[in-house]
Order: sequence, then C-alpha cells, then structure tokens
Amino acid sequence: MPSFTYTARNTEGGTVTGVLTAETQQQALHSLDELALFPVEIREGGKAQAGASGRKKKVRTTQVAVLYSQFADLLRAGVPALRSLDVLHRQTSNAVLKEVLQEVREDLASGYTLADAMDKHPNAFSPLHVSMIRAGEKGGFLEDVLTRIAIFTERQNDLRNKLVGAMMYPTILMTVGGGIIIFLLTVVVPRVREFLRGELPLMTKAVFATCDFLKLHGGAVAGAVVVLALLLWGFLRSQQGRLLFDRFQLKAPMMGKIVTLVAICRFCRILGTLLHNGVPILQSLKIARDSAGNRLLMEVIDDATDNVRKGASLASPLGKSTLFPLDIVDMIAVGEESNNLEHVLVTIADSYEARTARNIDLMVRLLEPLLLVGMAAVVAVIAVALLLPILTMSTGAV
Repeated sequence: MPSFTYTARNTEGGTVTGVLTAETQQQALHSLDELALFPVEIREGGKAQAGASGRKKKVRTTQVAVLYSQFADLLRAGVPALRSLDVLHRQTSNAVLKEVLQEVREDLASGYTLADAMDKHPNAFSPLHVSMIRAGEKGGFLEDVLTRIAIFTERQNDLRNKLVGAMMYPTILMTVGGGIIIFLLTVVVPRVREFLRGELPLMTKAVFATCDFLKLHGGAVAGAVVVLALLLWGFLRSQQGRLLFDRFQLKAPMMGKIVTLVAICRFCRILGTLLHNGVPILQSLKIARDSAGNRLLMEVIDDATDNVRKGASLASPLGKSTLFPLDIVDMIAVGEESNNLEHVLVTIADSYEARTARNIDLMVRLLEPLLLVGMAAVVAVIAVALLLPILTMSTGAV
C-alpha cells in the first residue's frame, strides 16, 4: 500500500506532519478527515524519500552495502526479517536510512514483499538490487543474494573510488595550471608590454593578441561556454543524446576500453551470481542486462537473450557485436559447453576488474606527465615571447 507524507492543521490550529498508508490519495484525505486534521499538503512517498525542498535524499552506496551485509548475517542466523529490520533500524546512525528502514519495515508488516517495499525507495536501493532481491525471495536464497550484492557494491565502490582518487591529482594540476596561465596573460604580460617598443617578433604579437582577446571578449567566451555546457547537458538528457553519449563512452580514446571493461565486468558478475543461486538464465539475463549501464551493451545483451530463448548459444551474439573482447567471448563459450557458466562469469569479473584497475593506474601515470609538459610548453611560449623583444632591444643598443 502506498505511503503518503502529509502536512495538516489540527482543530487548535497547530501544524502536524506525518506519514500514513492508503490505496489512493483520496483515501489518505479521508483518513486525515477522520483524524480531525485539515490537510495543507499531501504527497505520495514517505518522509525518507524527500527533504524540505521536495528533492529526494540519497543514501550513500557504502552505507547500503554495509546494510545488505548485516541483513544477510541476521537472516542467516535465523532472525526473522521484521526483527532484523528492527535491529538494523536501531543501530544505523544515518537519519535518512533510518527513516527508509522504518518505512520498509512497515510495508513488509502490511503484506508487501521485501523487494516491493524496497522498490518504493530508489534513493536508497537501486532497481538492479531490487530485482536481485526479488529473485532471491522467490528462489529462497535471499541471504546469499544480499551477501553477493554487498560484495558487488563494495567492489564497485572500490573501483569508483580508485578512479576518482586517480583523477584527483590531474584535475588539481589542470585547475592550478590553467589559473597560472590566465594570470600570466591577464596580469603579467600586459605590465611587461608597456616597456616593449619597436618591431615585435611574431610570437610576441600572437601572445599580445591573445591577451587583447581575453581582455575584450573573456566574459563573452565564459558565458558562451556556460550556455554551451547547459545546452549539451540538456541534449545528453534526451534519448538521442544518451545514446550518442553511450556510444562515445565506448569509443573514446584511452577511456573507452576502460569503460567497456567496467560495464562488462559488472554484467558478468551479476549474471554469474544469479546463475550460481539458481535463477533461470533468461530471468538472470533480464536482471543483469540493466547492470551494464550502457544502451549499446544492453542492445547486445538483448540479442543474446533472444538467442538463448531460441535454444542457441549466449556467446555467439556477444562475439558478433565486437564490443565484448574475444577472449571473454571464448571463456563464456567454454563455460556454456562445460556447463560451468556461473563460475566462469565470476572468474571473468575478478580477473578483468584487477586488469582494469591496472589500466586506470597506467592511464593516470601517462596523463600526469603529459599535462605537466603541456602546461610547461604554454608557460615557455609566454616567457620566450616576452624575452625575445627584450633580447632584440639589448642587441640593438649594443
């Protein structure tokens, strides 16, 4: 039964807020009338789903991963689901997650399945996790699924943190270097320019022209960049824009291969986990498909699902797509032939995640000296452009 968050006034004129469950909003209004409350605002969703601004409040994936792990341990120890949720609710320190668990517990007590109760809180539980939990509930291996989701989420967080941490230094380097270059062009160069006379070298003229352009049109260029960024953001949110961006992600130099392998590893791990827990392959493919996070890969997985539905091979459509590396396709084919596909898929995820982490390290190590060399070259050009006329003047004086 849906939850509704309300703000109302009582008979004494005081403001009252709370959450109630009802089939429809009209029934929720009727319930408030029976409580002698006059509704001011009512919206579908519990308190945990929105803050004062109405925007959904997110729960960090690291906290959700710990929750899954603890929930699995409690269930495995024989603690009933409702009591497990009570324990988790009492011990969590995150206010948003505490509210979410309270509402999930209430929905579960009123007859919802755990997956349906969690599905009402996309700010905490992703649709992929909900699908896996639903499969675990139906198949009777909920504890295993929760443990696997916790491990999978932690691995993804580690990989994401590694990528963010690796890109931190290059980002700081670009920001500081760009600031230094702009400072040289807008402050230092104009002051030195006042002392230069006579015929100037071509390089010096080019640097002075750049300074003049920044002085006259710098604000307009910055505004144009902001407008273009907003237009690009709007385009990327459209269906065509998302498809184009997904294609760019897979084909981008250096990053394309890494993004592709991360998506493939995620797909292989989830598919292998579901198959290992006895979920039928067609249902597993349907759930694991969404984990790819890229529409081009999802289309390839859809083709492979149709192929399996017809009784054919899973590996064949994956190989024809050219998006899946041939060695991964060969390993999947061997896993199908040996009836050991679930273990092969998890092995693929383990080995390629480690390889992807090494590729990220290598890319960052290459990027750092390239950025340093590029910024040093720009500063050197500015310095030479200023020194050339000074040297020319000194030579002429002699």
